[in-house]
Amino acid sequence: MTNQKNTSDGKRGEVIINFKKVQGVIAKIITMLEANQYCIDIMQQNLAAIGLLKSAHQKLMENHLNTCFKRAMETRNEKRKQEMILEILRVTNLFNK
Repeated sequence: MTNQKNTSDGKRGEVIINFKKVQGVIAKIITMLEANQYCIDIMQQNLAAIGLLKSAHQKLMENHLNTCFKRAMETRNEKRKQEMILEILRVTNLFNK
């Protein structure tokens, strides 16, 4: 379900730090491109940004599974359980593209 505040303060802080790091790396990549720097150096920075984004995604997924998903699975509402499973599958499919 969307618009729920379920990210623990610790996890939220870790995810925010990752996104801020990504923001810095992206700014660096743009500067490097504008300065016509060596392609391999730019690609290495791009991979660093991808790694940070993957880490943030993993933290968000773990938090979701331990909060929203866990609560949904503990209910007797079969429709809600199925919705939650489909949400996880949808996000996982997007991630794997």
